Amino acid sequence: MGPGPLGARVAALCDEVAPRLGTDTRAQVGAVRRRLDEPLRVALAGRLKAGKSTLVNALIGRRVAPTEVGECTRVVTQFRYGTTDRVDVVRRDGSRTSLPLDETGMIPQRLGVARAEISFVDVTLTSDRLRDLTVLDTPGLASTNTSVSAGAQRLLTGGSLGPLDDDVDDDSAGAISGAEAVVYVFTQSVRADDVRALEAFRSASARLSGNPVNSLGLFNKVDKLVGGGADPWPTAEPLAADQARVLRRMVADVVPVVGLLAETTEAGRLTAADCEALRVLAGLPAAERTVLLASVDLFTSRDCPVPRQRRERLLRLLDLYGVGFALAQLVAQPRLASGELVRALHAASGFARLRHTLDQAFRWRTDAIKAGWALSSLERLAGHTARAADRELLRDAIERVLQQPEYHRLRLLEVAQLVSTGTVELPEPMEQELTRLALSTDARWILALPAAGPEQLASAALEAAARWRVYAVAGASPAQSRVAQVAHRGFYLLSQRVRAEGGVR
Repeated sequence: MGPGPLGARVAALCDEVAPRLGTDTRAQVGAVRRRLDEPLRVALAGRLKAGKSTLVNALIGRRVAPTEVGECTRVVTQFRYGTTDRVDVVRRDGSRTSLPLDETGMIPQRLGVARAEISFVDVTLTSDRLRDLTVLDTPGLASTNTSVSAGAQRLLTGGSLGPLDDDVDDDSAGAISGAEAVVYVFTQSVRADDVRALEAFRSASARLSGNPVNSLGLFNKVDKLVGGGADPWPTAEPLAADQARVLRRMVADVVPVVGLLAETTEAGRLTAADCEALRVLAGLPAAERTVLLASVDLFTSRDCPVPRQRRERLLRLLDLYGVGFALAQLVAQPRLASGELVRALHAASGFARLRHTLDQAFRWRTDAIKAGWALSSLERLAGHTARAADRELLRDAIERVLQQPEYHRLRLLEVAQLVSTGTVELPEPMEQELTRLALSTDARWILALPAAGPEQLASAALEAAARWRVYAVAGASPAQSRVAQVAHRGFYLLSQRVRAEGGVR
């Protein structure tokens, strides 16, 4: 996967200046250049047992990441596309030890390398879903007063402390800090220490991923909000909205999901025999079904036409909520095909909304995210290189790129970050308008005119540009004025683009 148009221009910058740089600087610029050709990296972060690995499996469409706490869940695991399925344990000295997947197709629980020697686990899979997305499964966040080692602090952006498990070594911390987007996974409700943990992890991530523009909250295991097989969604939806308000300065949105149902349906784990067992259970008297769904113990221990071993498997695949939901579907539609049942379970998981949100929040912005990350990396390199000639060469090349009109999107992302994190306060309608402008190229969505034609859109964009210009010069603080000037130019460029694409004179 090559870079998009913005990333391609930064890649050309790297190719242009690299031959004229000193050896050390040239090597670091080369690393940035190679990264532009890679898929977007998304890190999943959260507390132990928040269900991160289950969601990784759902995203990949295969059950590969172990979901039980073990040796391999104590290190960063990278999942990326490859022509063969392969597990490499990467040592801190760069050497690799290859392992096969176990008999169930998962990463082995035992890695065969001393924990202190491991940097990360590199997993390549023949999953098309990984062609444009690399997923980082991180160790569970520990208590907020746990910090990484002094060496890791130097690797993390700004040297901030991160609430990572105290077994995480410097190299793993560095891998986490390289993520360009972050999904925070939590369960139940957000506590004060969760907020502190998320703030600390945010400080350890790459600059663009460390703000609401490219961070997403994932409210997992919402089926645990209610007892038995009851419907959790009437509770989960408003609770997720409340959590989104609590975390509005940290994540773009909070999406509720039943991770286990997502993994089971996305990975195709529900067999014909499982569906037949559910049909048998659905045929029981209503009173007996109610008793079975009252608790896990009752579901597995009561006498029943379905063998206990099969019922235990159903719980592992669906838990009580999923079983109860499936039975309700089959009672209402006894002839429901197995494929339709699986699709209904998938819909009940909430994963479709998560996938759509990820597409909205991350994939559609991959080019801008990666280009912004690359330019930030080159700016930091220019500020730290020892050779004055390298410093001036890099800064001049970066400035030439940023002067191009298409790169105004990166400036919009930067100011949207300032506003979304609360660093610069704006009236809420203006904040929302700026966020839409920064996060999309769809003029109708940006301008909230879904049915408008090109001429109306161009006029609305010009009107928005004028509003921001007036705000910049009348009553705004210096910081607000700088943001408003960027928004003004963004809307002006939008009006020009709409006119050009729509043939408006």
